[in-house]
Amino acid sequence: PWVDALQAQLLELEYALIPEGLHVIGRLPSRDERLSTLKAMAQAMGIDAPELIGKLVDGDKEFELQAYTQGFSDAHILQIKQLVETNHILSQDHELAGILRALDGRYIEPAPGGDLLRNPEVLPTGRNLHGLDPFRLPSAFAVKDAKRQADKLLARYAADGQGLPESVAMVLWGSDNLKSEGGPLAQALALMGALPRFDSYGRLAGAALVPLNELGRPRIDVVITLSGIFRDLMPMQIKLLAEASFLAASAQEPEDQNFIRKHSLAFMQAQGCDMETASLRVFGNAEGAYGANVNHLVDSSCWEEEDELGNAFTNRKGFAYGREGHPVRNNALLQSALANVSLTYQNVDSVELGVTSIDTYFDTLGGISRAVLQAKHQRDGNRASAPPVYIGDQTQGDGVVRTLTEQVALETRTRMLNPKWHESMLQHGYEGVRQIEAHLTNTMGWSATTGQVQPWVYQQLAQTFILDPEMRERLAQLNPTASAKVAGRLLEASRRQYWKPDPETMKALQQAGDELEDRLEGIQEGVPA
Repeated sequence: PWVDALQAQLLELEYALIPEGLHVIGRLPSRDERLSTLKAMAQAMGIDAPELIGKLVDGDKEFELQAYTQGFSDAHILQIKQLVETNHILSQDHELAGILRALDGRYIEPAPGGDLLRNPEVLPTGRNLHGLDPFRLPSAFAVKDAKRQADKLLARYAADGQGLPESVAMVLWGSDNLKSEGGPLAQALALMGALPRFDSYGRLAGAALVPLNELGRPRIDVVITLSGIFRDLMPMQIKLLAEASFLAASAQEPEDQNFIRKHSLAFMQAQGCDMETASLRVFGNAEGAYGANVNHLVDSSCWEEEDELGNAFTNRKGFAYGREGHPVRNNALLQSALANVSLTYQNVDSVELGVTSIDTYFDTLGGISRAVLQAKHQRDGNRASAPPVYIGDQTQGDGVVRTLTEQVALETRTRMLNPKWHESMLQHGYEGVRQIEAHLTNTMGWSATTGQVQPWVYQQLAQTFILDPEMRERLAQLNPTASAKVAGRLLEASRRQYWKPDPETMKALQQAGDELEDRLEGIQEGVPA
């Protein structure tokens, strides 16, 4: 069985889509870059014809491609025509013209935003992105797909030997819901056993419960934390989620079939509050505030104990949103809800950004994971264990659920340790090195908030970027500040016990770090091998 598991992991690495370099406004993609993009689009469409895609990129006319489309369905023929058009669009620059029109105060054509593989209509770039119709979010497709994704999460949790979770802590971002027509928020509803309710005009009107006999399982208690963008752009959806929680908590159903009601009744008894308060499950920042500040603490190294990160999260995200949509601070309710959480979860919906690409992922999902552990410690003592963290990868096919450990390992191997990725970054000079340092800092952010990054990750990153004299010199030449931070971050990870390098590795790492710091301060001209 381990051979089959190894083969599956190798195939996952082989087929993982890898972003190449950084976007430069107005720079047209090369022939090879267009080929990679169109192959990825074809794969997403279910078309396996690499020779055809190569001919298409090389500019063969539509009639010349017909010889390669024998046996294709009418639907695939239409998709091939779309790929021809996409190749044409990618060969033209619309971005600089769009910027100049904007600076002149002229009209800019509107366009949808999102991921190219999910929606080719996002091309050409350089247009005025529009967001959503709030009255029709989540879409019918998002609701249908949400049930599948929720079932996958529950199945993965059960496969890991955990049974059925009573409560899930879920992070919702505005950007992800915009790009997926409300997919993540529909997943939260699906876990609760709820659906959006629309009026006769097709406009969002509220929530409705799926009967237990149709649901086929207990209602999961979902503790939702919102990004500031979600709060600003989707007030109707906040009310939808709050209403779903209230309806579930108020339903006259057995507590072993309705965990929302079970936990709400327990809080009512303990605090003497009403059901309206006890059923609040949507939390976020105060109006006008953004983020949890966990990322700022990690980046600045201005923290001693991991619990400081959890405290920052709960202080920033302790505002509960009810059916009226108004935030009210309620840290006691948040702590009570978090103490019941079985797992934490967030979706990733773009191949361009992974959980180690930007600090917002560990700021939100990492922050709530640490806050859950703190809440459990306060209720159950130190015997409580950290909740498993799951990532719903929606970037390809029907999606897959991974543990955070698996996701970080996948991204480390396909990006940071992959010469194709880091060499493309180094082509951008100063900024490329800064991106490498940011990925490392974000990885350590996951260690700080969840403790679920394997030590080999730091060992391999140290060997690739700092302990290799040639690579270290390249980094220092391009960006002496960021290269010194890479070494410093690896040493910090060791001090915080996230990995334990052997004495020889530690000595070499400290020496390299000292040399990079000296170079930064102008004490020496080069970094010796």
